[in-house]
Amino acid sequence: MTTSELALRERLLAAAYECVARFGIAKTTVEDVVKESGVSRATVYRAFPGGKDELLRAAVGWEMDRFFIRLAEAVVGADDFAGMLERGLLFAHTAVHGHEVLQTVLVTEPEKLLPLLTVEQERPLHYITAFLVPYLEVEQQAGRVLADLDLDESADFLARMILSLIGSHGEWDMTDPAAVRILVRDHLLAGILTPEALTGR
Repeated sequence: MTTSELALRERLLAAAYECVARFGIAKTTVEDVVKESGVSRATVYRAFPGGKDELLRAAVGWEMDRFFIRLAEAVVGADDFAGMLERGLLFAHTAVHGHEVLQTVLVTEPEKLLPLLTVEQERPLHYITAFLVPYLEVEQQAGRVLADLDLDESADFLARMILSLIGSHGEWDMTDPAAVRILVRDHLLAGILTPEALTGR
């Protein structure tokens, strides 16, 4: 895909997102996106041959990507691996629950949004897993990972748990740093990092 094609795709996805924010999923049409983006209907269909369904799936994925880019930026500078996960979970909870468009659509059109999220669910899983593996490799090289641990499997497990907690935190208070610290160090990482790594010794 050329630079101009990527720029066009970004423009259309941003326009689709704005339309969903304004009209909702069900009422957003290709014509709305045409008006918002300032491109022709034919151009929209060249970029997204599947029409509205393909465009909205891609818009959901696009917004997911933007969220996880912000999440990655939020954990920069954490003191250690456990601290990075703690910071990430705190940020993710605040960002998701403060996301006005997402929260509105979850209330008003869950039956429209959830299938789109289901289709795109592998995207954040792969993103988080790939993000975590290099950090686990550093921990392993420093002797802070339990012996004979499969790093790819561990990263996949953590990614699935993180996504689950972002979506449904259960009894955990994800606004309380102390509670998140217990969750991360006593539960998520207890079978991955050494006791010394978990306590910072």
